[in-house]
Amino acid sequence: MPKTQNTTNEPATLKDKIFSAARIRHVSAETKAICPTFDTRRFLALTLYGLDDRSLMERLRCVTEALHVGLAQNFRPALKILRKLAPRLDNSFVTMVLSDYVALYGAEDFDVSMDALRFFTPFGSSEFAVRHFMRRDLQRTLAVMETWAKDKDEHVRRLASEGCRPRLPWSFQIEPLIADPAPVAAILESLKADPSLYVRKSVANHLNDITKDHPGWVLDRIRGWSRDDPRTVWIVRHALRTLIKKGDRNALTIIGAGEDAQVRLRKVVVEPKTIRLGEAITLSFDLTSTSDRPQKLVVDYAIHYVRAEARKSRKVFKLKTLTLAPGESVTLQRRQSIRDFSVRAHHPGRHLVDVMVNGQTLSQTSFDLLK
Repeated sequence: MPKTQNTTNEPATLKDKIFSAARIRHVSAETKAICPTFDTRRFLALTLYGLDDRSLMERLRCVTEALHVGLAQNFRPALKILRKLAPRLDNSFVTMVLSDYVALYGAEDFDVSMDALRFFTPFGSSEFAVRHFMRRDLQRTLAVMETWAKDKDEHVRRLASEGCRPRLPWSFQIEPLIADPAPVAAILESLKADPSLYVRKSVANHLNDITKDHPGWVLDRIRGWSRDDPRTVWIVRHALRTLIKKGDRNALTIIGAGEDAQVRLRKVVVEPKTIRLGEAITLSFDLTSTSDRPQKLVVDYAIHYVRAEARKSRKVFKLKTLTLAPGESVTLQRRQSIRDFSVRAHHPGRHLVDVMVNGQTLSQTSFDLLK
């Protein structure tokens, strides 16, 4: 079997922590305890050979396929074994191999597969697996997910929202929902005041995904939601975060910060003025209301990162949302490390820093990153 090349930039420690050789042996031993005919020798040969060169998701898929080989069972008998295996595995991410098994081998048994995904999701989310069924039959799968949105288990309700996010991280996109989010409206409506923060985070992230393609659709829907429930208010605020960072006036109006800020900024400072990669800056400033009435203020800041060939890329960060009384002052401060990430590499040069209030840039300072 040829080794699989690792094409991801994820830290090696993450994949080794989740899918280490020891944990793969744990999966093997627990499966053998349930199913004496399980071929542990074949399973371990398939999963451990080339392990170091596989990414996290490649390891997950390899374990799934090796389970299928080791069990040597048709889908329904194998599923009975996997249901018994679910509570015996010691890591929720690893347990996602069970829902992945359903995605790979349960395509021709829709109803049984949907029930299995619902069963597995409290042990390890089925959010990736259900998307394979959406790709095959979007309408039929969403109909089941609408019932999940009313389930008594918060994990199942979250699956209803998370599974049909159009741009779910670490998974493929659902192109029809990127083109038209209307088919998921009933799910989002059912969950707009969910008692579980776990679910509300998913709903907010789902709506935030949609704002990247259909901001008007999200704004129109949210405008019709009652603000009497703080759970709905929480979802709205977090769902609009990307639009708010962009200074979208309609989004700011919905959260009560749509008017131009009447404020004065003083002592806007970034310290130290010169740093090296891996060090941190601290942005601080005084903010004073010049209005004769209380005003809600959304305070953000943006860093103009230097890119290759002296280009710059502006990224907005949340700082604070607050209400200031007439004449009231507050000192705000934020410390931020300047270090490389898999999605952002830093380059030396002068980095501008904007201070934004209610979507408008009101002050600018800078720091220098040395080689």
